[in-house]
Amino acid sequence: MSTEPILSANSAIANLGGLLEFEKPLTSIQLDIDDMERQQRETGLDLAANIRQQRSKLKSKLKQLYGSLTPWETVLVARHPKRPLFPDYVQMMCRDYCELHGDRTFGDDMAMVTGFARIGGHRVMLIGHNKGRDVAERVACHFGCAHPEGYRKALSKMRLAEKFGLPVVCLIDTQGAYPGIGAEERGISHAIATNLMEMSRLRTPVVCVVIGEGGSGGALGIGVGDRVAMLQHSFYSVISPEGCAAILWKTAERRKHAAEALKLTGQELLRLGVVDEVIPEPLGGAHRDPEAAGAAVEKFIVGCLDSLRRLTMDALLHKRQERIRNLGACFEVSKPVVRPAPTVVTTRRAVPRASRLGSHVRGVEVPV
Repeated sequence: MSTEPILSANSAIANLGGLLEFEKPLTSIQLDIDDMERQQRETGLDLAANIRQQRSKLKSKLKQLYGSLTPWETVLVARHPKRPLFPDYVQMMCRDYCELHGDRTFGDDMAMVTGFARIGGHRVMLIGHNKGRDVAERVACHFGCAHPEGYRKALSKMRLAEKFGLPVVCLIDTQGAYPGIGAEERGISHAIATNLMEMSRLRTPVVCVVIGEGGSGGALGIGVGDRVAMLQHSFYSVISPEGCAAILWKTAERRKHAAEALKLTGQELLRLGVVDEVIPEPLGGAHRDPEAAGAAVEKFIVGCLDSLRRLTMDALLHKRQERIRNLGACFEVSKPVVRPAPTVVTTRRAVPRASRLGSHVRGVEVPV
């Protein structure tokens, strides 16, 4: 049996950066491109025009698919195995990066990475989640789910940045905080709550970007800032769609319905005022052109830092706290509500409440 179709299919998947379930219509187009390129190499025929035509068709199909993603498909793109992670953004955006370790209390959480860096001329304290690439690294990083010591490490480095007058940049990419017994024993909820409080009054600019998954309190633990943005195909939610479906419908099979109900996409959250900006991604997602995605994130961060440094510290804190207070202020009023006038009950003689109370307690001795 010939193995050429299998090899071609693998080549197509490799060229597309890995196929998601809604991207299957792209396979046949990429197979045609690979087959024509192989024929051109082997036979010397000039098939450049046909290859350009198929590439144009592939690009058009990508625009069609990614221009109408459902919330669940957005979740799939945010979880793509080849999507750029925190270390990739460090390599693409940063110079003079120096990692800092440990929380000075328990240990060094590999899921939370911190360090000094220089981004576009700004010296910053960079903090972010790391999911890991291969199996060994993912296990060491707890798949990006930080323990209490991770959030305490992040807060310790934020205070260090405040001391030296450095802005804080947070890159968020986690399903949530680690849900194990050890995390509960060491106070995961207290660690996240402390971060929320301290970040709200940190006397230095704070910029946060959701680069992949923004799940639950694990994301919020480093998600309070003066500017909060998310990449176009990332998501930000109080819970994962699977977790929501398991709670509401007792089965994770309803995850697509949960994703729609959670309003977790960038456009929905921008409309609700939860995020300040949605950063556009390259066509087909950040995993198809990581350099372009890194450049877009860097441009947003540098622009924010340029504008925030013009504010006095008191004005910066005032604006940050006003932003936090206004979160969730979403009301829909179709027409004024007219309440009926209260009715007076005349079937019982009106007696002052104090008199009624006195009739019940009359004759009762009160101990001294």
